[in-house]
Amino acid sequence: MAEKTSVYDASGMIVGRLASIVAKRLLRGENVVIVNAERAVFSGSRPSAIEKVGKRMRMRSHFALEKGPKRPRRPDNILRRAVRGMLPWKTPRGKIAYKRLRVCLGLPERYRGATAQTVASASASKLKCKHSTLGELARQVGWEGE
Repeated sequence: MAEKTSVYDASGMIVGRLASIVAKRLLRGENVVIVNAERAVFSGSRPSAIEKVGKRMRMRSHFALEKGPKRPRRPDNILRRAVRGMLPWKTPRGKIAYKRLRVCLGLPERYRGATAQTVASASASKLKCKHSTLGELARQVGWEGE
């Protein structure tokens, strides 16, 4: 069976819609690479999104308050986690599908020649509300990237 690799450009794509489409492709057996993760878009005003994500970052367990779940701060890991939320990743099928996903910041050298696909149904041009990029959100919650 030949491995088919699909490259998606996340620039100007809505995070949740892109994640759901990618999750379906992964479950079908494709290898998926998402580039320009920091340019993906989430809807809503920036202050409310930062407050919502900041509240999740501060959440700890009841018994060991100094410990707690580790939340991703980098845009590529945030997008990867969004895709994982749409996969049945606790089953063997979901784990195998999740391993076929790569998410990159920017456009790596090895994917410069590949034609990156875009998803028309996930385009941010359909949004009528305020929106911001994933890179801006990540910087506000502690990412010290490029």
